[in-house]
Amino acid sequence: MDERSDATLLEAWTAGAADALGILVQRHQAALVRHARALLGDAGASEDVVQDAFLRLAEKPPELPPAARGNPEAETAVLASWLHRVTRNLCMDAMRSEKRRKRREETVATNEATRGGLGTVEANDTRDAVERGLAKLPEEQREVLVLRLLGDRSYKEIAEITGKKAGTIGWLISVGLKALSTELAPLIDASRTQVQNLHGELS
Repeated sequence: MDERSDATLLEAWTAGAADALGILVQRHQAALVRHARALLGDAGASEDVVQDAFLRLAEKPPELPPAARGNPEAETAVLASWLHRVTRNLCMDAMRSEKRRKRREETVATNEATRGGLGTVEANDTRDAVERGLAKLPEEQREVLVLRLLGDRSYKEIAEITGKKAGTIGWLISVGLKALSTELAPLIDASRTQVQNLHGELS
């Protein structure tokens, strides 16, 4: 595992070290794909957007502020926020482009186009159930919850990425969590019943 900091890797990439960008991609890709999928709902389109974000990084890496340099955690936080902003902007462009395409084609297949490949999930698969619940939330709630719960971003970082006020972020997370808990209630009840049945068998 390469332990060089993000700033060191950016400098190495700028100096011509081809492997440096690949290491940065490995570090940040998963979180960015989750963010993109929260907005686009399609795995393939999300991966394409994230690849475009890394191309932007390759072409013109951001300048990390002096206050962050030398602190690996701060460097990662700054670069992650930059990548999330770029990814979000690319997602918005993709969404606008998709809307224009639909208008041109005058299609009525809205459900087919927006289904997003959710598929059928097993009731006992917690992660799939969470993703299903997230997919049913409004876009704003879904995005901030993915950034907070799956991306481990702070309120401040989410505010910087989305351009929303911290108070709005808190409200969206609160409302989203309430809706998500309602969606997951059947799963929780089923798990509780299974545990109770197991205890009864062992008694």
